[in-house]
Amino acid sequence: MTRNGESALGIYVSIPFCRSKCTYCNFASGVYPATDHERYVDRLVGDVSQAPIWSKSMGTECPHRVDTVYLGGGTPSLLAPNFLVRLFDSIRAEFDLDADAEITMECAPGQIADTTLIAMAAAGVNRVSLGVQSFVDSEAHASGRLHDRAIVEEDLRRLRAAGIENLNVDLIAGLAGQTFASWEKSLDALVDSGAPHASVYMLEVDEDSRLGREMLKGGVRYRADLVPSDDAIARMYERAIERLENAGLAQYEVSNFARPGFESKHNLRYWHRRPYLGVGLDASSMLALHPAALWNSPRNPTRHGDVLRFKTTDDLNAYLAGPSTPEMTRLSPARQFEEAWFLGLRMNEGVELTALAQEFGSEMLDAAMQTVERLIDNGLLIANEARVRLTSRGRLLSNDVFQEFLESEVAVGALEA
Repeated sequence: MTRNGESALGIYVSIPFCRSKCTYCNFASGVYPATDHERYVDRLVGDVSQAPIWSKSMGTECPHRVDTVYLGGGTPSLLAPNFLVRLFDSIRAEFDLDADAEITMECAPGQIADTTLIAMAAAGVNRVSLGVQSFVDSEAHASGRLHDRAIVEEDLRRLRAAGIENLNVDLIAGLAGQTFASWEKSLDALVDSGAPHASVYMLEVDEDSRLGREMLKGGVRYRADLVPSDDAIARMYERAIERLENAGLAQYEVSNFARPGFESKHNLRYWHRRPYLGVGLDASSMLALHPAALWNSPRNPTRHGDVLRFKTTDDLNAYLAGPSTPEMTRLSPARQFEEAWFLGLRMNEGVELTALAQEFGSEMLDAAMQTVERLIDNGLLIANEARVRLTSRGRLLSNDVFQEFLESEVAVGALEA
């Protein structure tokens, strides 16, 4: 977003601490000792304070104005209130945080202490994402969650009482033991909760997760033998789209649904390729390499030149040991063009063709349209003169669609650029 011609930044803060590790999870998070929390926050505060200097040394520019902050994890609500205060104080000391900035914090149901909730509200947190995953107690417990439905409902009440009305509820289609009947119960409970935003994910079992390893060896631990088939998971997802749409939660991205005005501003910046700074374990940043042309369009921020993506280590001990050189990837305009397609297609609004042509040129667009035409013939995309979008079938096979753009002639040229 721009205001009076000034660009804005989004900040993502990774908090990797969990009270328990979900069976399906392969994120850089875990059950670490509480003694690590203070050292970790020390590192975060240092990263925030050094971000402008570090960015300049890398040849990029970090906008001073911030309009979204997102604390993800892990379980950020496990941080002690004084650590949350320190973290937000450091962000406000180094950056110009908009008065109406969207400030999101991920929380695990049953793991929001009263003192933490007070600190959250005082720090300006105005949006909370609850990792519910299932409103059916047996499914939640089997996947490693520590809550039940009653706890979720009580936390939603407490959050609203604290003045936080912008609430997201996560659900996963495909948990071990899930049936069509139990999925319907979760969808009903989600709608009844009144949450204005929902995220619905189709279970993708990674072989590095505990559940994935158990499925690979044909075991039954973590109820691995009761994970629904891919076809059943797809049908659950389709039912979620229908049920939530009827309840006024419109799908605006492959996995995200919202009432009007409650779309996630922070996540939209990723899909619109606007600048972001990530601090903490396994966090990514994306900043322009040409400051003079930095983010001069809110929807097409990389119109001139390359951008640089940074990623921090996913090893907690290495992160706590002190600053190190992040993993860096230079994104040429051709690579950015690929991302414009697969990130843009994630959204129901799709990819705007005129904007792509203005940003990258008609030659690159014409080459990509050959892939588009083929995917239209396969029933995965739909297009008119203005936009290209995923079809309903395309959303079910979205990863395959995105891969087509990575394997196109344009992508090959990008890799050689």
